[in-house]
Amino acid sequence: MDSGEESSKSKKNNMEKVGEKEIDILDENDFAPRRRSLVSCAKFETLRNKVVQSLWITELKKEETKNFTLSEEEVLILSLFPKENPNVETVINLVFSVTNGLLSLPFILKCIEKQNGRIEHVETRPSKRMQFSFDILLKVFISKNNLLDIIKSIRSIDDIVLHGIPGKGSFLGGIWFPKHISDLDQCTHVLSKFEPDLDNSHPGFNDISYRARRKEIADIAFRYKYGQAIPTVKYTEEETKTWGIVFKKMSTLHSKYACSSYRTVFRLLEEECIFSPSFIPQMQDISIFLKKKTGFTLRPAAGLVSARDFLASLAFRVFQCTQYVRHSCSPDHSPEPDCIHEFLGHVPMLADPSFARFSQEIGIASLGAADAEIEKLSTIYWFTVEFGLCKENNDVKAYGAGLLSSYGELQHALSEKPKLIPFEPDITAIQPYQDLTYQDVYFVAESFDEAKDQIINYVEQHINRKFEVIYDPFTESVVELESLQLLENRVEAMKSELSTLSNALSHLDRSKKLENKCL
Repeated sequence: MDSGEESSKSKKNNMEKVGEKEIDILDENDFAPRRRSLVSCAKFETLRNKVVQSLWITELKKEETKNFTLSEEEVLILSLFPKENPNVETVINLVFSVTNGLLSLPFILKCIEKQNGRIEHVETRPSKRMQFSFDILLKVFISKNNLLDIIKSIRSIDDIVLHGIPGKGSFLGGIWFPKHISDLDQCTHVLSKFEPDLDNSHPGFNDISYRARRKEIADIAFRYKYGQAIPTVKYTEEETKTWGIVFKKMSTLHSKYACSSYRTVFRLLEEECIFSPSFIPQMQDISIFLKKKTGFTLRPAAGLVSARDFLASLAFRVFQCTQYVRHSCSPDHSPEPDCIHEFLGHVPMLADPSFARFSQEIGIASLGAADAEIEKLSTIYWFTVEFGLCKENNDVKAYGAGLLSSYGELQHALSEKPKLIPFEPDITAIQPYQDLTYQDVYFVAESFDEAKDQIINYVEQHINRKFEVIYDPFTESVVELESLQLLENRVEAMKSELSTLSNALSHLDRSKKLENKCL
């Protein structure tokens, strides 16, 4: 939902609560480039989180103990306990990295037993942290004070290092991610809620009526909850005129520059009277259309959603989408994503099965990823879903929404001016993006299916997660494959699907043979 257009230059306080104090830590617009994008938002989130975490840990260190200095990791572990009573027992996951094989395991178990800890699970594996070492995972029922005593005992052994596995509620909240599609109600954080109110360079900054209209439509998104029908927006004559200008202008280019998948779905949307230059389509109608085609649905967004929240939504085949329209004085330009960009740019491609799978893989890869990994995935998203090119026969065509909704950049991308590079996630993830004008580099995918497989391989090699997840379309849930039973269930489901596919191939083969015999 990133229009890749000019960003806000405004200044506003960004207050974070640390303990009982509010601290002005960072202003997102201090770091915002001219072009507002998912990538710039991801970079800002990383900077903000680092500052907040540093302040938060400093506050915790003051609270925890004066007897000895705690490491940052130890502070994070202790923060998972209730503050009220340090003697209340809590279930906690601990990881001990040991460099002397498993010789330290008896000592660790003895320390826990001595402090009245109850061990509920033990697991060992070769460590990824240090060479020639092991990680010992322990699920322990213990109090905060007793764990402090264990930490003191472990300090006496050089071969043991304690790590934690932060869970929901800890500061390292990147570990938390939505498990069910309804959890997306918690994934609606907008970095810049009302751009016209904040940015004096915004076309609508001095237009009080436009600013009020934007707030009115944004409020729809803020109130929306999972399971509700998407509210209808009664677009004005001026908004509809703006839509029509862009619709007609872009339609003249799509036949020459857009990929065949885009053109096919665009025609279908026109045939079903969803797309027309004379009216702006309703998001609910588009969402129903997409659900039938690829299982994707739309969800109202108040503005540019945070990178982590936006990518997580893709894992559930949900696209967070704005409903407001750019200012009428600037139909060819929008400083942030609007429904013209969303509908004309993104919607047709989301109806393509291969592209839908590719988009979902990026979303699944983001679940539980660290901030730095979110930045790289956002960059991949930028150069594919927003500004991607693909091969089609012997030609190069556009499939990125930022191209298919931008008259000037679409022609620029397929001219001789920019550099075209084959899509490789390792390279794309670290490619600097152009935030002042048109891109000078674009990536070309061989096919969406191949790009999807490349994303899967990239995640395996570069995303450092301690778990694997799959999406269950029947329950609309993301499932962590954390037990043998879950793996067995998944294998059984795959066996059933493979059996069905095998039978279908047999039927096709028999039909082909019969057809050849008749000829």
